[in-house]
Amino acid sequence: MKKTVLASMVVVAALALPGISSAASMRPGPYVSGFIGVTIPSDIHAGGDFNDTVNFDPGLNIGGTAGMDYGTLRLEGEISYKEGNVDTIFDKDSGIRYANTDVSLNATAFMANMFIDLHNNGPITPYLGGGVGFAVLSLDDEFGDFYTGDDEVVFAYQAGGGLEVPLNRHMSLDLAYRYFRTSQANFADTRMEFESHNATLGLRVKF
Repeated sequence: MKKTVLASMVVVAALALPGISSAASMRPGPYVSGFIGVTIPSDIHAGGDFNDTVNFDPGLNIGGTAGMDYGTLRLEGEISYKEGNVDTIFDKDSGIRYANTDVSLNATAFMANMFIDLHNNGPITPYLGGGVGFAVLSLDDEFGDFYTGDDEVVFAYQAGGGLEVPLNRHMSLDLAYRYFRTSQANFADTRMEFESHNATLGLRVKF
């Protein structure tokens, strides 16, 4: 699935390239966007009743935004879902590494973002910024072999940037990177946080 997502991102970007040079400049105003891509969760420590190092597979990152473009400054609200399927769990006390765990730690995030658009004479606009908000972390262990499933609401923040590639005066592609992290969640029998690097391809529509 991850290969399919990446391939789709490359194909969409390639199809858009011929129109970039002739695209009109984007204008300020309200906008909405949707995006899809890959999240790469970092290794984390599982504490509480455990002393584990948890390693993840790359997962799906999907979401959308609604905001206002003021010309240089953009303010937006974002909802996203980041998939964290566990690859291995290393028990540091026993020295045993477990694979095929059927454990997941997923994040549904609600963020308030601010970005600065670095307008220039070219058709592509770089931007930088970040956001704060909260995330619902969902810990699931399908067979209950490791952790007790639970949900927790925690503080979240992100920072990153990207490139806006105009297709016309109303639509543009958004090639983005975000570093995302949450505070620690106190689940039923363990403590974990969620940290990830994220690459996405989005479509932004202005009104």
